[in-house]
Amino acid sequence: MKTLKEVKVGQSAVVVKIHGEGALKRRIMDMGITKGVKITVRKVAPLGDPLELNLRGYELSLRKADAEMIEIE
Repeated sequence: MKTLKEVKVGQSAVVVKIHGEGALKRRIMDMGITKGVKITVRKVAPLGDPLELNLRGYELSLRKADAEMIEIE
C-alpha cells in the first residue's frame, strides 16, 4: 500500500482510498480529497511537514500524519 506521504515533489498520484474513521475522514473528504481525484505534490516545507498539494484547481496544505491515511496508486 502506497500513501500520499511517499509521493515526491513534482509527482502526481490518484487517490484509491481514505483510511481512518469518523470526523477525521470526513474532514479530509471535505477538503476535496476523494476517491479518484488526481493530486500533485508541489512543495514540502523545510522541516518536512506540511506538504503543499495541488488538486481540483487549488492548493492545499496537509500534514504528513493526514497524508499517511490517503492510499494512492
